[in-house]
Amino acid sequence: MIITRVETFAIPPRWLLCRVETDEGIVGWGEPVVEGRAATVRTAVHELSELLIGKEALRIEDHWQVMAKGSFYRGGPVLSSAVAGLDQALWDIAGKALGAPVHTLLGGPVREAVRVYGWVGGDDPGRLGEAVAAQVEAGFTAVKMNASGRMNRLATTADIDAVVGRAAAAREALGPGRDFAVDFHGRFTAGNARRVLPHLAPFHPLFAEEPVLPEYPHLLADLVACSPVPIATGERLYSRTDVLPALRAGVAVLQPDLSHAGGISEVRRIASLAETFDVPIAPHCPLGPVSLAACLQIAFATPNFLIQEQSIGIHYNDGAELLDYVVDREVFRFHDGHLARPTAPGLGIEVDERAVRAADGRAPDWHGPIWRHPDGSFAEW
Repeated sequence: MIITRVETFAIPPRWLLCRVETDEGIVGWGEPVVEGRAATVRTAVHELSELLIGKEALRIEDHWQVMAKGSFYRGGPVLSSAVAGLDQALWDIAGKALGAPVHTLLGGPVREAVRVYGWVGGDDPGRLGEAVAAQVEAGFTAVKMNASGRMNRLATTADIDAVVGRAAAAREALGPGRDFAVDFHGRFTAGNARRVLPHLAPFHPLFAEEPVLPEYPHLLADLVACSPVPIATGERLYSRTDVLPALRAGVAVLQPDLSHAGGISEVRRIASLAETFDVPIAPHCPLGPVSLAACLQIAFATPNFLIQEQSIGIHYNDGAELLDYVVDREVFRFHDGHLARPTAPGLGIEVDERAVRAADGRAPDWHGPIWRHPDGSFAEW
């Protein structure tokens, strides 16, 4: 079975899909995108496709090695995301060719349902009590929210009180039997994180995510040691070698992204590495249907899986939703805050190709906002 064509589709709200076709008519789908750099990744996908066209589709590992390592300069979010989407598509083809879900090809399911969480509050979180209550009413047992909007380099008393107040509001709305996670989003300095984390402990967050920027792995061990709240990180780490310092620092949860960290092939290896540190994974996924489908295949085959992010209703989705691009929406129907194990071959979804082709080119040129401090200097978003 030979790869004959690779296509890409830029679709609303901010997603990029790829379609890999074979001479036997079997088609695989992937989601290679860096949010805010979709056009750049699109170019990278087409460059990498030159390595695939005319080759045997089922040599997934060999293709991964060549795509990821075949250039003297390697790694980073753009290349790793391009590899990730193509890798997803190749696994999709393999599952369809063999008549089995990808999780079966990875060794078979280890669970029958995957717990998921929903987002609340937006980039500058507000009205959290109402938003959390709505997610509880929808059946979710866990939510995630940003800890703050723009954060001063050293937090004021008002800054700290606002973060703590959001945690208190979330816990009050959830009660003791549900969970919330807090995303620091790399907006906090290490000093701010040290000050704030102990104040969150009474509200028992599931984890605190990215308390410092990923370029500061040397600071993680000290934060882990002083934090009474479990620390999570990983959405901006793209390989086993990238995540190793975080694991050695003692993080409690690792969050690789199936569309950024080399796809199914590499995240499977990242999960196995994390297991040797007794660390569960909670894959990052504020993206579209193919990325979520790939996450689920990993989740159902990975013993040290914790919880799954998903983007239905997330504040970034303007003009389109995840369900707009799948034929059978039942695959993504939540039951008591969980998703059931998909049984269809490949990634377990049927992409609505007509909808994707119709939407191609209508995606806005989405970029993350540029924030500034009151003095006009750059602030982390």
